[in-house]
Amino acid sequence: MNGIICVYKPTGYTSFDIIAIMRRLLNTKKIGHSGTLDPIAEGVLPVFAGAATRAIDYCPDTDKEYRAGFRIGTTTDTQDISGQELSRVNSNIPDEVLLSRIKAAILNYIGEIEQIPPMYSAVKVKGKRLYDLARKGIEVERTPRKITVHSIEIEHYADSEGIIKISCSKGTYVRTLIHDIGQSIGFGAVMTALQRTKSNGFALGDCYTLEELREIHAANPAKLESLLKPLDILFDYPKGYLDERQTELYRNGAILNADLVKLQQIYDGFYSLYDSDNRIVALAKIGEDHSLLIEHRFHYSGSV
Repeated sequence: MNGIICVYKPTGYTSFDIIAIMRRLLNTKKIGHSGTLDPIAEGVLPVFAGAATRAIDYCPDTDKEYRAGFRIGTTTDTQDISGQELSRVNSNIPDEVLLSRIKAAILNYIGEIEQIPPMYSAVKVKGKRLYDLARKGIEVERTPRKITVHSIEIEHYADSEGIIKISCSKGTYVRTLIHDIGQSIGFGAVMTALQRTKSNGFALGDCYTLEELREIHAANPAKLESLLKPLDILFDYPKGYLDERQTELYRNGAILNADLVKLQQIYDGFYSLYDSDNRIVALAKIGEDHSLLIEHRFHYSGSV
């Protein structure tokens, strides 16, 4: 089992729940995902199995897209509707006026910005998870993190509630973004729903529901393997091909001469390196001495 399958995570499940389910369905221990979704959230969750787990930290496309519900005038300790309410304000301002203020505030959150992680998050401070501290009523200072918000679009707004579409970099907390926008207009805001519509180049149309996967497994467990996408779809680098001898040398840890490797083109960037079985086995570059520098290996069963 080596590859990627995109699961539609339903609300009420943690990302770990999905991994536990997929571990049983795929009958493999080596499995992971590329971005946590809170229980309140649903949507695209790429699941990586076998050698593909080593590709998670090397995905070139780490951007995400979301559709989020929000409510103006309410704040909670978790910054989403599942938390304890901290404040509620009735603005008594016409929708069109408040919408104009929201649109103006959004402009300050486009581009590279700094965001303070919420207390209810898995971020570690001095070795402790923030959500563990938050549950004990402890709040600590958090270091702002740089994120990039490519776009924010309001799809709907009426009666203090709306839906926004967000395109952003990895590590962005959408509920914190909504909270901060609410604070900037003076009334506060809370996230009421969240759907991830894109992650690591995968979209909603690439997803299988848990029900679909369970039905396939019940009918023919072996068919699940055919649903796995090869991990090389993540990389759009020029390819390098090893023959049988070079594959053997590579597996034994030998340094390869790039001049002897069949390369699609010569340039200074990454190559997707394939073995004689036509499997991507590494990301590599050409060294100054014309050696093939292995930047990262993808380990398959029975290979180095």
